[in-house]
Amino acid sequence: MKIVVALDSFKNSMTAEQACTLAAWEIRRQLPQARVLERPMADGGEGTARAMMNALGGEWIERTVMGPLPEMEVNAGFAWFEESRTALVEMAAASGLELLEPQQRNPLKTTTYGTGQLIAASLDYQPQKILLAVGGSATVDGGVGAAKALGWKFTGQNGKPIPLGGGGLSELAAIDATEQLSLPPVQVLCDVNNPLCGKLGAAHIYGPQKGATPEMVDRLENGLNRLGRMVGQQFSKDILALPGAGAAGGLSAGAVAFMDATLVSGIDTVIAQYKLHEELADADWIITGEGCFDHQSLHGKVVSGIVKAADNTPAKVAVLAGQVKVPPKEYQKMGVATATACKQENMNLEEAIQNAEPLLQKSTRELIANLSA
Repeated sequence: MKIVVALDSFKNSMTAEQACTLAAWEIRRQLPQARVLERPMADGGEGTARAMMNALGGEWIERTVMGPLPEMEVNAGFAWFEESRTALVEMAAASGLELLEPQQRNPLKTTTYGTGQLIAASLDYQPQKILLAVGGSATVDGGVGAAKALGWKFTGQNGKPIPLGGGGLSELAAIDATEQLSLPPVQVLCDVNNPLCGKLGAAHIYGPQKGATPEMVDRLENGLNRLGRMVGQQFSKDILALPGAGAAGGLSAGAVAFMDATLVSGIDTVIAQYKLHEELADADWIITGEGCFDHQSLHGKVVSGIVKAADNTPAKVAVLAGQVKVPPKEYQKMGVATATACKQENMNLEEAIQNAEPLLQKSTRELIANLSA
C-alpha cells in the first residue's frame, strides 16, 4: 500500500511538517509494509514558504522590517529559490495576525508596509518572479502599506501622506506612481474568492477577525471603496469586481493595482511544486486535513486542492482534522472518502489544542483501522 500524507498546519498547535511527521510515524507503526510519503501542504497562508522550501530546497533570507503596527519591528524574511530565481514572500511573516496580542489588533492602524519591505529586499537577488503568499494577515489596508514601501505615494487633500493602516484610506485623495520600484512578474498565492468590498469583502468578512468593531468595519469598507474607485479611474484596473481581491484585507487588490500582479491558487501552486499528480498515479490513499475541516475547506483550501489532484487517479482521499464540521454525505459527494476528527465531542477547544499531538496519533490509528478494514 502507498499512502501520501499531505496535511496542512493545525492552527495554534502544529506546523504542517510536524503534523505530517507525526501521522506518518503512526502509519508506519501500524502498517510497516506500507510506503508512506510526507508532503506538508499550505494554501498560500502561513506555512507556505516552509512547504515550498520542503518541496524545492531553497534558502531563507532574514530581514528586519516593520511589523503589523508602524511602531513594531519584526525579524522576518523571504524564501529564495536560486534555480528558478524566484522569491517567495509570506506576508504573515511581517504583517501577520499572530504577531499581535489580542489587545493590539486594530485594522485601522495595522499595515502591510513590512510586507512591501520584504518584496523590496528580494529585489537585491534580481528575481525573475516573486510569489506573494497572503494568508494570515492582521491588516485591512488594501495593500497600500506594501505599495508605499515600494515607492508609491498616497496623499490626502492636504497634500500630505495618508497615515499607515486601513484608517488612512478614508483620507486618500491622490496616488502617485512616479517613484515605484521596477518589479518582475508577481503572482499572489490566494485561497479565497472574496471581492474587495461588499458583504463578502475584506472589511465585512475579515475585519472582525482582526479586531474591527462594526463602526471600524464601515470605515474600512468606505476606505476600500474609495481606493478601488480611484484605482479604476486612474489606472483602468477594476479591483472592485476582481474575485480574490479581498484576500489579506485587500492586499491581493493592492498587488494587482500597484505590482501588476496576477492571482493564482495557492494550493494548486504548492501541489505543482511537489509534482503531487505524479505521486498519486500509483497511490492507494492520500491523507490530508487541517485544524478544522468545514465548508470553507472545500473551496480554495488544502482539502479542496487535494481532492482535485486525486481526481482521475486511484488514490482515495481521507481527512484527518482537529474538528470535522462537514457531514459525511456532503464530504463524500465532494470526493472525500472518510474523515476523522482529533477533538473528542466532550472536549473543549483549548484542551484539544493542548493535546494536539497525542490526539492526532490516536485519530491516525483510528483512520488506519478504517482504511485497513
